[in-house]
Amino acid sequence: MTCGNPACRCARGERHGPVWYLTVTLSPGHTTGVIVSPDQVKEVQSWIENYHQVKERLEKISDINRELLRRQRKAKRKT
Repeated sequence: MTCGNPACRCARGERHGPVWYLTVTLSPGHTTGVIVSPDQVKEVQSWIENYHQVKERLEKISDINRELLRRQRKAKRKT
């Protein structure tokens, strides 16, 4: 990653780093990102873990809802 400052060492090929970078997909083809400071890394990692847990639970709820719809359709066909 280069910072754009022509006087910086990264302009001579010496890279900055390590750099933590959080990327978020807002919609298909549209992402945004931000550099995470070293003192924020653990907190951001916990946010990401929370996100994964919520997403997993929502997927389970969606699975249950699809099964309920399938059962309702099957019950209607029998009547």
